[in-house]
Amino acid sequence: MKPAEEYILNQPEPFKSILMHLQILIESSFPEVDLQFKWKIPFYYLDDKPFCYLNPSKKKGYVDVAFWVSAHLTKYNEYLISENRKVVKSLRYYKLEDINETILLSVLEEAHQLKDKGFYKKSPQ
Repeated sequence: MKPAEEYILNQPEPFKSILMHLQILIESSFPEVDLQFKWKIPFYYLDDKPFCYLNPSKKKGYVDVAFWVSAHLTKYNEYLISENRKVVKSLRYYKLEDINETILLSVLEEAHQLKDKGFYKKSPQ
């Protein structure tokens, strides 16, 4: 078993259910992703480049799906959380029922299309 999968299975509820559901959605929609365990959290890579990561915050009671190309995302920005962050944006889920698959899959698809963009948005010269 991969360390990231073991990490997900060892989480307390509701984190475990949320993480497992997100894992199924991401991996079934993008079978080419590679789930790794980086920075002590499940991190998806696509073509050896960071794609998104799953970050449970037990203290605050939610799971974030954070997107590596956040600076370039344009869809569903009203749902993307960026508080106290300079670049990263995420979708945040407090319970399994919070997951809107249409929004999640749309943002994932946009991130997939932007996968060759960098982490930061370069300002025009």
